[in-house]
Amino acid sequence: MTNIRQPIVTVAGHVDHGKTSLLDNIRKTGVADTEAGGITQKISFTKVPIENIKKRCPIINEKAIKLDFPGFLFIDTPGHAAFSHLRKRGGSLADLAILVMDINEGIMPQTSEVIELLKLNKTPFIIALNKIDNISGWRKQSENLKDSIESQSQNTNLDFQEKLLTIMGSLHHHGFNAKPFYEITDFTSQLALIPCSAKTGEGISELIMTLCGLSQKFLKQNLKLGEIPKGVILEIKKEKTMHYAEAILYDGILTSKDEIAIASFGEPVISKIRVLEEIQPISNKFKPTEKATAANGIRMQLINSEAILPGMPFTIFKNNLEEIKKEFKKEINEKIETDEQGIIIKADSLGSLEALIALLKQENISIISAGIGSINKKDIATAQTNIKNDPENAIIIGFNVDEDEEVRGMDKGKIKILKHEVIYKLIEELIKFQDEKRNEIKRERIMQLATICKLKILNNFVFRNSNPAIFGVKIETGKIKPHLPLMNEDGEQIANIKGIQENQNQLKEAIQGMEIAISLPGVNFERQLKEVSYLYSDMSDKQFKTFKHNNDLLTADEMQVLQAISQIKRKNNANWGI
Repeated sequence: MTNIRQPIVTVAGHVDHGKTSLLDNIRKTGVADTEAGGITQKISFTKVPIENIKKRCPIINEKAIKLDFPGFLFIDTPGHAAFSHLRKRGGSLADLAILVMDINEGIMPQTSEVIELLKLNKTPFIIALNKIDNISGWRKQSENLKDSIESQSQNTNLDFQEKLLTIMGSLHHHGFNAKPFYEITDFTSQLALIPCSAKTGEGISELIMTLCGLSQKFLKQNLKLGEIPKGVILEIKKEKTMHYAEAILYDGILTSKDEIAIASFGEPVISKIRVLEEIQPISNKFKPTEKATAANGIRMQLINSEAILPGMPFTIFKNNLEEIKKEFKKEINEKIETDEQGIIIKADSLGSLEALIALLKQENISIISAGIGSINKKDIATAQTNIKNDPENAIIIGFNVDEDEEVRGMDKGKIKILKHEVIYKLIEELIKFQDEKRNEIKRERIMQLATICKLKILNNFVFRNSNPAIFGVKIETGKIKPHLPLMNEDGEQIANIKGIQENQNQLKEAIQGMEIAISLPGVNFERQLKEVSYLYSDMSDKQFKTFKHNNDLLTADEMQVLQAISQIKRKNNANWGI
């Protein structure tokens, strides 16, 4: 028993689907009531000894079920973090996960995000279908969940079954054969769904039983305690003048006399432990200890805490720096793979960064630079090099991070900075921006080949009749530049614009809505334009077809003018533009 550690169980899911409330019911505390807005703000861990598990689930004692592990270390994560801090080399830090889903809402975007990360990390998981008590007409009919489900009124049972089947269908699209836990015949190929209520406690015993069964049957080999203490830093907290590193010790035994090495992007940080504390059972309080045994939530006051970043791995240091450096280098490089071109990404921890990279890769989005911490001057410089060569990637995205003070006051020009605390929202905004940018670039290229415009002649503003004719026009659609060829309403070529003036200032271009003067060489206004109301940009058949094939890039006004140009041209050539 002493050589077997607790399974680490992550509780994850969409914001407000009841993760913390469910965990409260398992550990019988009231954390959810005290949290800001009822939403978990930071990762927290709870150690639940096997004695407490047996008390919460009496059937274990009644059936004399043998359990060889000392309890569970539960990790409650903010929905927006998608438990992405919790990574170690070779996979997930969690041995098991409980994915909490509101049975009445089903799979939400963040639920999909968590499912993808669970698949990516190959983390075995079960699904707690929470809030069954919110199903219309639901009444607790029995201590046995299956009996309670079968004893519901006909309408309530139909409603329940419909919600269940909808979720099973959605999970099938994610590649899972999901079934209610009481119908499972093979836990290795079927995903267990446990209907429950964090509010009333229904289904919690069945949830605990499923966790215990899976841990006992499938995890024992993975739970053997290693000889070398290893862990992951979750966050650095400051209390008064002290800095503490909160961490998860996932393997081995760590003592207060040990010296540890913590990974960094440069040299590893080597530090002695000034104070070692471990989380107390069913509590959020830490207590000093001489020795902490995995799996455990620990807090360390370190002699040297400079440059320590959340999500970084640590291990014991025994004058084996080169060996540790090689191991850390593998671990960090394995998580941060960048491309020769792409966007710049920043996150609040190594795990967050890795999760962001993984989800961006799924969307085939390239990454040129990735780092931890606030968006800094170096990130801006990297993005600026993209403006000219790779404009759709002149973008920095920040997951759970902000710009530093130096960057906030800078002129960032055409660089786009996107920040969010929810990964899927960040990726949605990124994809939308890149699509818009690609269309903008494509449109600019097309508009360089030709221009769509419609000019209304202002007959009251004729400044010169000929050599060249200078008169006022209003740009009703599009824009004009010098050298642009113009035609009249009958398709007759008039002239190329020689110059554009506004208040006697020469312009390089004029846009829709402006009233300006244009000069046309070789034109006699009185003879050629006095009876004309509108002028249009003249274009070739090939130029017209380019616009026609890219009409999704045109505004509604531009489309109308393009159609008018087509009709004008076809008066003289029936096959024009076909």
